[in-house]
Amino acid sequence: MYYVYVIYSKKLKKRYVGSTENVERRIREHNNGKNRFTKGGIPWIKIYLEEYESRSEAMQRESYLKSGVGRRYLDNVVKIDDI
Repeated sequence: MYYVYVIYSKKLKKRYVGSTENVERRIREHNNGKNRFTKGGIPWIKIYLEEYESRSEAMQRESYLKSGVGRRYLDNVVKIDDI
């Protein structure tokens, strides 16, 4: 299985969208400073997750969620004020 995940940093007030086969390992990497973009926002918390059969499906969905329409979709699905 492949996953598309969204994590959030209260410190930066930013979301990060990614895809992986192992969500918990990947979030640990973000929180250990192993990703240049997310290094400054530690701690990151998982706020959204989707599951896909193939890597290509997950990557397509990741690209969509990073687009303007996808960001608006996330704004409606995940209320940052509730975090």
